[in-house]
Amino acid sequence: MGIIQSVSFLRLSAIIAAALLSCLMPGREALADNDPMANARIIGEKRCGECHDTELSLFGHTQHARVFRENPRNETEKAVCEACHGPGSLHAADTKDKTKIIGFDKEWGTPIEKQNGQCLTCHSGGQRLHWPGSIHATQKLACSDCHNPMARFSANGLLKKAGITETCQSCHQQQRAEFRKKSHMPVPEGKMTCEDCHNPHGSSSKRLLKADSVNELCYSCHAEKRGPFIWEHAPVRENCLNCHSPHGSNADKLLIQPRPFLCAGCHSTTGTMGHAVWGNNTLGNNASAVTATNVLGGTPNKRMTGRSCQNCHSTIHGSNSPSGARFQR
Repeated sequence: MGIIQSVSFLRLSAIIAAALLSCLMPGREALADNDPMANARIIGEKRCGECHDTELSLFGHTQHARVFRENPRNETEKAVCEACHGPGSLHAADTKDKTKIIGFDKEWGTPIEKQNGQCLTCHSGGQRLHWPGSIHATQKLACSDCHNPMARFSANGLLKKAGITETCQSCHQQQRAEFRKKSHMPVPEGKMTCEDCHNPHGSSSKRLLKADSVNELCYSCHAEKRGPFIWEHAPVRENCLNCHSPHGSNADKLLIQPRPFLCAGCHSTTGTMGHAVWGNNTLGNNASAVTATNVLGGTPNKRMTGRSCQNCHSTIHGSNSPSGARFQR
C-alpha cells in the first residue's frame, strides 16, 4: 500500500509541475507563431557552401563536421550546417534578414537564450548540469563567447583561443595579472589550467568551484593540510583564503601579505608575541638605541627573518603532537 501511495504522489507531483511550467512558459504553438523561422525548410550543406565556402572549409576540420557527416545520430545532425543554424530556406531567399537564420555572434543579434539552446540540445547534462543559474549564464554569456564550433583553434574543446587558460583570461584580466606575480599557481607554466579548480559551465558552489568549499578544493592537492589535527588553527580550518591568495601574490607561498605582518593581523595584542614584533624587534634588538646601525638594518631578530613566526611555529596548519598547542611541533 505504501508503494502505491508513493507512486501516486510522484505522478501527482509531476502533473502539478507540468501545470506550473505551462503557466510560466508559453506553449510550443505560441513560440511557433512568433518564430520567423517557423516555416523554413532544410536546403542542405551543399547549398550553404555556395556562399559560405570559407566557413565550410574551416568547418571540415572540426569534430562537429566529422560527427554530422560520417555518423549522424538523427535527422537533425544529417543537416550538418542547419543542425545548429536552423533550416536555411528563408535565409537563402533573403540573406539580409538576420531573423531568418540563427547566428552565433553578438553582431548577428540572435538572442543568447536561443543560441545556447541550440548547443544544449546536444550538450546537456554532465559538466553542463549546473549551467542554468550559473554566473556565466546569468551574465548572458553565450557558448560562442568561449567556443568556436566552426574552426579548430585549440587541441580540444573547440575553444576560441589556443587553450583553456587563454580563453578564460580574455575576460578575467585581474586573474591574468595575479598569475604574473612572484608567487603564483603554476598556470602560466602550463602545469595547471583554470579548469583544474573551476567548472566554467557551472557548479553547486560559489565561484564555479569544483568542490563544495575552498578548503575541500585545496585539500584535493594539499592532502597533508586536511587533518583532522589534535591542535587546530581556527583561521586555517575556516578558509584557506584567510591567509592565501588563490591565484598569485607578491608574498611567499601565495600569502596575502608577508610574514610576520600576516600573523600580526590577528596576534597583535599584549600577551601574545605580536606586540613584540611591532615593538622592539622591527629595527634591531634594542629599539631605544636608534643608531645608524639600526637604521641600516642592525642585527635582525629571528621573528623578522627567514620564515618569521614559522621559524618557531612550524606546523601552522595544525599539529598532531601532544605538545603542539602552540604549533611548534
